[in-house]
Amino acid sequence: MAHQVSPLAPAAFPELPPVAGVKLAAAETGIRYKNRPDVLLAVMEPGTAVAGCVTKSKSRSAPVDWCVEGLTGGTARAVVVNSGNANAFTGKAGVATVTAVAKAAAKLPDCEPSGNFQASTGVIGEPLNPDFITKALPQLAEQAEPDAWGMAAKAIMTTDTFPKAATARAKLGTKTVTINGIAKGSGMIAPDMATMLVFIFTDAALPPKILQKLLTRAVDKTFNCITVDGDTSTSDTALMFATGQAGGAEKGLRTPDDPRLKGFAKALDGLCLDLAQQVAKDGEGAEKFIEISVTGAENDQAAHRIAMSIANSPLVKTAVAGEDANWGRVVMAIGKAGEKAIRDKLRIRIGGVTVAKNGMRDPSYKEAEIMPHMKGRNIVIEADVGVAKGKSTVWTCDLTHRYIDINGSYRS
Repeated sequence: MAHQVSPLAPAAFPELPPVAGVKLAAAETGIRYKNRPDVLLAVMEPGTAVAGCVTKSKSRSAPVDWCVEGLTGGTARAVVVNSGNANAFTGKAGVATVTAVAKAAAKLPDCEPSGNFQASTGVIGEPLNPDFITKALPQLAEQAEPDAWGMAAKAIMTTDTFPKAATARAKLGTKTVTINGIAKGSGMIAPDMATMLVFIFTDAALPPKILQKLLTRAVDKTFNCITVDGDTSTSDTALMFATGQAGGAEKGLRTPDDPRLKGFAKALDGLCLDLAQQVAKDGEGAEKFIEISVTGAENDQAAHRIAMSIANSPLVKTAVAGEDANWGRVVMAIGKAGEKAIRDKLRIRIGGVTVAKNGMRDPSYKEAEIMPHMKGRNIVIEADVGVAKGKSTVWTCDLTHRYIDINGSYRS
């Protein structure tokens, strides 16, 4: 089912440079979708380090289980991704499919089964025939090239209305390194680890333990701070691969706080934030992008939970969709979050305009002042709960009738 491109989509797909040691290819196999690529193969040079974050869902998919096991090895040679079928809640058949794909990928040069990773996205509960993927892998391996980022991003899409990608360069010691990332996500978005599917590639030389800590930090500040509908996927996976092709590793790196990693960490955080916000902007049926900042909470974790309570409120999201500055719904969402908030110190601002303070409507507030902001594409909501200094910012989108249209016919 085709969907109109989100009005919040970037003007164009970014130009991603090659990442030394990475080649990609995509193919149309017909797993579910017609006339679009649905299988991605990325091949990395031997010795590539890998890190990852996966869903905390108690009903996670077979490919996620495979990735968790593979991450213990610390190195990767390939990643295989399919869209259209999540291979989740498929029992022994799902495990058999993962095993078959792993064996097929292991026929690539220098690739042991434990060195390849998998991810699947799409309909839950339907068996996935591995032949769709295994028969495509040999040709994909032959066709893989360093600049196929656009096709790669399209191959992992489901209800996404645009492919998502970002790139960054950073200094790592004396070397300049490249970081590229692609992501998918549109619905079933309330990550509890990373996001829907995210694949990040860099030519930096970093040990797996350092790479893991850098990725985990970036994920917590970005992908774990977006929501579309409050539903956490069974398949959420973020994988990061470091080929080391930019040059020898910096000696003595033992902690992610090493000053030599500052520039790289900043670039990685920025790239992840870019991708995370693209996902929120492509929320199913989205017309408006919403930034919610909470301050004055007991701690940062409490602020995050309050912000997510606001972001996940259907009443807040539908009010934004209707361009209604119904700030009372923000008050409601703060109150139900289960965190400390001092009612008579609450302050709420929308679009920079104070609408409520000291536990009541601001006497000087005039709704006409805020209407131009509510009619825009980017909505900003700020709330101070008057307890301490905890703060958090999250991102979401509005909730329109098209969300129902899309999800009511998802399997059609």
